[in-house]
Amino acid sequence: MSGEIVVVGTVSDDPLASDVAYFMGQKTDISDEIALKNFANSEFCPRFICGETDDPHRIGHSLEGKNVVIVSTGSGEFTRNARAMRTFLVARAAKDNGAESVTLVEPDLFYSAQDRGARPEYGNVAFQRTIQDYKKFDGQPFSAQLYAELLATSGVDAVLTVHNHSVSVQDLFNRKFNGRFYNLSPASLYAMYLVQHEQMLDPCNGFIVCAPDKGAAPFVKEVYNCMCEEADKLLMPLKPQLLLMDKVRSGERKVTIQAAENSPTSLEEIKGREIVVIDDMVRTGNTIVECCRHLKEAGASRIIFVVTHFYSSAEVKENLNDASVDEIITTNTLPNILNRDMQGRLRRKLLVLKLERWIAHILKKKVFNLPVNETERLFSLDISRKNPRWKTMIGLEEDDKL
Repeated sequence: MSGEIVVVGTVSDDPLASDVAYFMGQKTDISDEIALKNFANSEFCPRFICGETDDPHRIGHSLEGKNVVIVSTGSGEFTRNARAMRTFLVARAAKDNGAESVTLVEPDLFYSAQDRGARPEYGNVAFQRTIQDYKKFDGQPFSAQLYAELLATSGVDAVLTVHNHSVSVQDLFNRKFNGRFYNLSPASLYAMYLVQHEQMLDPCNGFIVCAPDKGAAPFVKEVYNCMCEEADKLLMPLKPQLLLMDKVRSGERKVTIQAAENSPTSLEEIKGREIVVIDDMVRTGNTIVECCRHLKEAGASRIIFVVTHFYSSAEVKENLNDASVDEIITTNTLPNILNRDMQGRLRRKLLVLKLERWIAHILKKKVFNLPVNETERLFSLDISRKNPRWKTMIGLEEDDKL
């Protein structure tokens, strides 16, 4: 794809947008590329900043030959609904002024939880739907499909997101954007960090990588395979092991967690071992804490919880402060995780893998077919001084400063 790349955001204070622009090599600040204003009646009106001209043939054509990248996240003062509307208008502004292409970078893709509707044709899911599942969506819109349609109508040509777990969303976005839907898997990043940088209490044994439920199992297996590859690169004699957990309903309201029948590792094997529990998102933390408590009762010495999308609600912070969770590794797909003061007591065990370099790398390589440095480290770190591991990570953190 030819043409200059222009990176913008939909709000003025989105740190992910600014950092992606930096790693894409953009010399100007986002605020110098687009003005984000509201009229007195509260309507949002974005305006790409272009040079003054009296040439009638240039007015309305300032973005001709340019490829616009819109970075949108779900943090800050604006709701997702408000941010979605801003994305529509920024995309339309780009296309109405001649942009060759518009790519949306939305690491935590909006409306993905509303990935099916009340009819069989509303959502291509990977399981047999029951009458109870259909009833859950009775009277609701198929919002994920509407969102994809509105993005396309607004002028978005491609969508890039991170670790989207919905088969239905992946299917409909791939169809709507003619294959230009990039669902990035952070499995290799997690594997690289865990193998190369995570300090083990017992280096004589490898990690046990754990899926807390069936839904997490495919991604956890991907991380496990990547960790095995990383271990081979470092000539490590010990490889990780894989533990698959499952929820079992034992009463009307009672759910217990146990090792799945097809798990390569049993609970009897985890005594004294370090466990890495991995999931795509945490909204309440209840299931994860229940799983971690069960693993500690079975004798696990340390549990690291790795999660991609961290919803930093009061409930999550209260639940994950549980003693069964020793460390938390997450990403900044929701940038307010970087506001350390907001994390309260979790600062003592929280480490953030920042993804701006990785996202910029993928944009260059897969979306715009540009040369990239395949040897650079694609994540950087953010860790609070309240975390006891801060001193051991300070060298890496210093290397990561912009």
